[in-house]
Amino acid sequence: MPVRSTGPVVPSRVGWSELTCNPRHRVRPVPRQQVQAEQALARSRAFLEAMRTRRTVRDFSDRPVSYELIRNAVATAATAPSGANLQPWRFVVVADPQRKRRLRAAAEQEERAFYSSRASAEWLAALEPLGTDWRKPFLETAPYVIVVFEVHKGPRSPRPYYAKESVGIAVGLLLASLHQAGLATLTHTPSPMRWLNEILDRPAEERAFVVVPVGYAAEDATVPDIGRKRLDEVLILPDGTEGAVLDVRRSWSG
Repeated sequence: MPVRSTGPVVPSRVGWSELTCNPRHRVRPVPRQQVQAEQALARSRAFLEAMRTRRTVRDFSDRPVSYELIRNAVATAATAPSGANLQPWRFVVVADPQRKRRLRAAAEQEERAFYSSRASAEWLAALEPLGTDWRKPFLETAPYVIVVFEVHKGPRSPRPYYAKESVGIAVGLLLASLHQAGLATLTHTPSPMRWLNEILDRPAEERAFVVVPVGYAAEDATVPDIGRKRLDEVLILPDGTEGAVLDVRRSWSG
């Protein structure tokens, strides 16, 4: 008895597999980077060294920033993976001085309440090494402020899946791209953040995720004298993994 196909078969010359019967499922060849082993390691190490210099900056210069750098960073962020590929993010770029002034005033009102009564003693103690307080001048002095929103179900948007995880990954790419362009950033998360919808004219289905001032660090900018965890504190190799890693390293080294 002949076996019926479950769907259209893609020509084998491109190495694709048989599709399911879902008519909405379409495929195309995966984009490939032809990177040789030595080049891969060099690129990986260079990226690591560059990202090791990334720090949260609170003192910004008024030096102009090319909008193309901001646009490219947002375009990079928008390449992030997302739940069901629904891409539940919106990046609102603010450059208007008056609107930035309103952002600062509203944020400082919330931050005064946070530092005076909302935050627990434990939370405030954790913040002490950072030297932060309710004052947020960077929201006004940075040339750009990018406000990132999660997009939830609304009149023109479907219900998202894993919205926070998806937007979080996108923000990581955004910060990396901005840093690679020589720009300084800060991640600011006032709570609550609903006032951002009003100031930025965003619909109710969009929920603010993070506020990112962007610009060049001021000449006299400083950062807290704090460190990062050692790699062996965050990288775990379960039993048996180390040997497999060594085998891969040997194959790469020839």
